[in-house]
Amino acid sequence: MSTDKIIELLFFCLPALITGAVAYYFFHMFTKNEERRRHFALARRNQKEALPIRLQAYERMALFMERIDPAKLLIRIAPISEDKNDYVNFVVAQIEQEYEHNLTQQIYLSDDCWGIITTSKNATIQLLRKTALNPEVTDANKLRETVLRDAFENPAPSITALAFIKNEVKSFL
Repeated sequence: MSTDKIIELLFFCLPALITGAVAYYFFHMFTKNEERRRHFALARRNQKEALPIRLQAYERMALFMERIDPAKLLIRIAPISEDKNDYVNFVVAQIEQEYEHNLTQQIYLSDDCWGIITTSKNATIQLLRKTALNPEVTDANKLRETVLRDAFENPAPSITALAFIKNEVKSFL
C-alpha cells in the first residue's frame, strides 16, 4: 500500500472519528443530564413527602417545650401529697415520660435542635430540684408558689428552646 492511499484513508477516517467523538460526548452529556434530572425529581418528591413529617416533629417538640414550661407544668399537675420531694419526683417523672414519648422525633430534627431540647428538659428538672432544696420551701404548695413566682421573673429554659425551634422551622420553610 502506498503512502498516498494511507493518507487518503486517514482523510476518510478522521471525520468519522471526529463525528464519533462528538456523538459520544453529546450522548455522555445527555445521559449525565438525564441522571441529574431524575435525581432532582426524586429528591423533590422525597422532600414533598418528608416536609410534613419534619414539620410534625417540630410541632410535637414545640408542644413538649410548652408542656414542660414550669409555670404551665405545675398548674397542670396537682400535688399528690404535701411532701415537696414526692411532688418534685412526680413532676420530673411526668417530664421524663413525655420526653421518652417524643424520643423518635429526633431523627427529623437537627442535632443542634435536639441538643437544645434535651438541655432545656434537663435545666427544667434541675430548676425544680434546686427549688425543692430551698429551706424556705416546706411543702408541695410552697414549691409550686416559689416556682411560679420565679417563672414570672426569669424566663423558663423551655422558652429558649422554643425560640430555637421556631427559627429552625423558619430556616427551611
